[in-house]
Amino acid sequence: MELRHLRYFIAVAEEENVSRAALKLHVSQPGLSRQIHDLEDELGFELLERTAKSVRLTAAGKIFLDEARAVIARAQEAVHNVRAVATGASGEIHVGYAPSLTVQILPQTLRLFQREFPKVRVALHDLSTEEMLSQLSASKLQVALLVHPSRAMLRGLRFEELASYPKCVAVRPDHPLARARSVTITQIAREPLIVYSRKEYPEYHEELAATFAVAKAKPRIAEEHEGVNSLIAAVESGRGIALVPSCLACMTGPRLKLIPLKPKEVTVVGAVWKIDALTPMAEKFIAAARSCQTL
Repeated sequence: MELRHLRYFIAVAEEENVSRAALKLHVSQPGLSRQIHDLEDELGFELLERTAKSVRLTAAGKIFLDEARAVIARAQEAVHNVRAVATGASGEIHVGYAPSLTVQILPQTLRLFQREFPKVRVALHDLSTEEMLSQLSASKLQVALLVHPSRAMLRGLRFEELASYPKCVAVRPDHPLARARSVTITQIAREPLIVYSRKEYPEYHEELAATFAVAKAKPRIAEEHEGVNSLIAAVESGRGIALVPSCLACMTGPRLKLIPLKPKEVTVVGAVWKIDALTPMAEKFIAAARSCQTL
């Protein structure tokens, strides 16, 4: 049994005449009659009572008509829903993000994307870099917004730069460095440093090592934190200072003072997705993020 059998049967039942139904369907009358007989043979009972000029539904035919209409309607709904998902008009997308790095990118991207695709649900996942890369590889995330990972970490994944932020030193407003116009690595090396967890943010520690290597110095790591909120709280409490991107100012407000690093260095942030697995919706989300950076 195929959908065309159901469509043919519905047309004949509604017209109560095989000739008129054949004309409506743009098929031959003998061919239509044969298709209805094939359907009845497969079902094992008659759907129509036939006379010389018309046809009439049997008791079983009346019930089958309702069921056939429901099947056709459900099939059309399925096609519509799948087409909407395939074209990005509806559905769901899972996006990983790093709060401290995407505080400017993400809100603008969401606003632009949802304006264009209001029926698409964007499920956001606040994860560490390691977790995002792992879930991208496992296809649990379709796209992630994070700091530029190392080449080794990007195995099977692709990165596109969206923004870059100058690196700054975050200190308490009453810290001696807070009055400086810029800060050098040599000055930072004398201070206790608050950093992100090495296990969950290995790329942060790689950048940290590279930054201090230029000045032939070593960081005095005082504490490691799993998230940005606890890192901000630790700096605010005076337990140390932190090396962060300038965009973090959107989250700290007056609680901390961010002083530019000298010489200037930047943190590169972008979108990552699985190679050969970029869905239409994920592609449109990245396009929205890309557009936001050109506004």
